[in-house]
Amino acid sequence: MTDLKRLRALRDKDNDLSENPEVTPEMFAKAIVRRGLVTAPPKEQVTLRLDADVPKWFRSQGKGYQTQINALLRAYVDARRNKR
Repeated sequence: MTDLKRLRALRDKDNDLSENPEVTPEMFAKAIVRRGLVTAPPKEQVTLRLDADVPKWFRSQGKGYQTQINALLRAYVDARRNKR
């Protein structure tokens, strides 16, 4: 449960901003505004039957293993498309 009374009583000086340094004018001047970025195409959830050791190995690589699998399949598809 949120303690709203305590939160309302907090003042700016009570906030620890040590991990979020103030943005200087120099930093702001170097900022890049990006417009019209292309969004990533939507993903499709699929079910595949694979040899048990294949997904096990990818999972053992840690976080992002599904992205790795997708990148490998993407490279294969792109290579095959370019052969035609």
